[in-house]
Amino acid sequence: MVCTFVCNAFVCNAAEPIRVLLVTGGCCHDYDFQTRSLQMAAKDQGVAIEWTVVNEGGKGTKAMIDLYSKANWSEGYDVVIHNECFADTDDADYIRRITKPHHDGVNAVVIHCAMHTYRSAKIDDWREFLGVTSRHHEHQSNYPVAVTEKDHPVMKDFPADYKTPMDELYIVEKVWPNTKVLATTKSEKTGDVQPVFWTNQYGKGRVFGTTYGHSNDTFADPVFLKTLVRGIVWASGK
Repeated sequence: MVCTFVCNAFVCNAAEPIRVLLVTGGCCHDYDFQTRSLQMAAKDQGVAIEWTVVNEGGKGTKAMIDLYSKANWSEGYDVVIHNECFADTDDADYIRRITKPHHDGVNAVVIHCAMHTYRSAKIDDWREFLGVTSRHHEHQSNYPVAVTEKDHPVMKDFPADYKTPMDELYIVEKVWPNTKVLATTKSEKTGDVQPVFWTNQYGKGRVFGTTYGHSNDTFADPVFLKTLVRGIVWASGK
């Protein structure tokens, strides 16, 4: 059984598993733990996913991983999850080998440090794909989340009083034109409102994103994991 969205409800229908490519690795996070938690959350929620996990590039801030050297690297997947963290990689041709399949129709979920990946690049292709531009974050805290699109299937039944586990608030410089903000958080330093969950239409590709996901506590949090899994299902179009 696979959970899917019908008439803005989350219901179960017989269907093929969602084929997911999870790209992960790089600086600053426990990607093995995050991968296991996300896989277990999908299973617990009754969402059948066929996983391919690629963890390449080591633990630094700069890498050009082998996966993207393949012309058909995204072929056969319903969703590609980007949970990598390579802030100092800036090669334009390399970045466009990643963004072009998404523009051509490969759907995506982008998590946390994916927003700071390729932030050294002079081109905007990756940032337009993400749907937001962010280059830095504020301190860790337990941040309240305010849902702005309560009827969106990803956010339906999201708790009104939800606060994150200890996590970083990313500062968003720009929200791109095809982005719909689903939920926000106020900065404790400035009071500015920051997008924290959103969707984006990048060419023919559907994108779901969140700036949260720094800590293992966040990736153990049932509300966060449920929202991520719903984001995967929404992005897949299943």
